[in-house]
Amino acid sequence: MDILLVDGYNIIGDWSELKELKKEKLADARDRLVEQMAEYQSYKGWRVIIVFDAHLVPGIEAKNKRHDIEVIYTKESETADERIEKLATSLSNRRDQIHVATSDMTEQRVIFGKGALRISARELKIEMDEIQQNISKKVKEIQEQRAFSKISLSDEVTEVFEKWRRGQK
Repeated sequence: MDILLVDGYNIIGDWSELKELKKEKLADARDRLVEQMAEYQSYKGWRVIIVFDAHLVPGIEAKNKRHDIEVIYTKESETADERIEKLATSLSNRRDQIHVATSDMTEQRVIFGKGALRISARELKIEMDEIQQNISKKVKEIQEQRAFSKISLSDEVTEVFEKWRRGQK
């Protein structure tokens, strides 16, 4: 299985959409990143873990799942880089390939040493855009394949037929 470890604030600081959201409200940028990574996970079938530094959100260490994405907030004295390095080491085995999404050059060198592969924030954004295009294309294809009436019907008549079809009166 492939596992993607995401340096949350590094990605937020790099992607223009998230950078703009961060200016207004940091929580909105984090939520949007989680949503996008949920689409990524669903499309690719990879396990995704997003790590956020505690220094931007003071408090105790927290782990939770949102949209089936594991979200980790480091403890106050721990950076996201440190946690990602620990995760890369603890999750590393023969069956799983660890990928780390960050544009931090120092972090990239360290994770290479732990056997993980790196994905820059820019590369992840390009891949995310392609995934969203593919999803949109697939949705459009499905919508076009839906059965449609060859007879033009008013909205009211269509609604009546739909209720009949569903067994409603």
